[in-house]
Amino acid sequence: MVNEIMQTTRPGASTSSTIKSVVNNLTFRYGDFQALKDINMVVHEKQVTALIGPSGCGKSTFLRCFNRMHDLYPDNHYGGEIILHPDNENILSPNVDPIEVRMRISMVFQKPNPFPKSIFENVAYGLRIRGIKRRSILEEKVENALRNAALWEEVKDRLNDLAFNLSGGQQQRLCIARALATDPEILLFDEPTSALDPIATASIEELITDLKNKVTILIVTHNMQQAARVSDYTAYMYMGELIEFDVTDTIFIKPKNKQTEDYITGRFG
Repeated sequence: MVNEIMQTTRPGASTSSTIKSVVNNLTFRYGDFQALKDINMVVHEKQVTALIGPSGCGKSTFLRCFNRMHDLYPDNHYGGEIILHPDNENILSPNVDPIEVRMRISMVFQKPNPFPKSIFENVAYGLRIRGIKRRSILEEKVENALRNAALWEEVKDRLNDLAFNLSGGQQQRLCIARALATDPEILLFDEPTSALDPIATASIEELITDLKNKVTILIVTHNMQQAARVSDYTAYMYMGELIEFDVTDTIFIKPKNKQTEDYITGRFG
């Protein structure tokens, strides 16, 4: 049924969208703790999908399943599937290399986390891991990534400076450039503006709106106004369950579930 949901109301969005990923009966456990419970959802290609809900509801846990971040810690267990199109591959399969998954699905974290390297080397890091050594190719891809992250004009004359010399907002855009450099199919944002001031937040939100023309985006946010501003689809989660998923305008104007309505209107959460 979720496959039938199409974007029809948000200005600037296409009247229909291709499915990039399908989540089937996804479960996840930290040891004995059941963090996610039978989640079924679709992710639309080159659209922004926001994950909202109270703290501890499973939003970030869900997000990190998409690039197998949980594999980095012991005693974590996936169930169900996340099918990535167009190759129809279950990225949770034990036969799939999580490093390859992370090349296809990049992530930007809550706080800017540049490496203790130059601006150039931060963006080139993933490219070097992929085996790209030719300087001309690295320079071209680094410039493209910085342009796509709306940072090129601010740093083009100081690419050899340490990344730590940038402002907080610039560091976060640098992290976005680093994530974009390897040409990911999906870009994950885990509360990317929570540590930024309002001006830097507005810049990142504008950037997200621009980026969806190039890449599929999933964003976790506690800020419902932000979700309403930047997303095309919204998923409301509670206690590890997906309560409601729909076009963002429907979720915020006329949700079908009373629990979603209570959360959106501030009566709960």
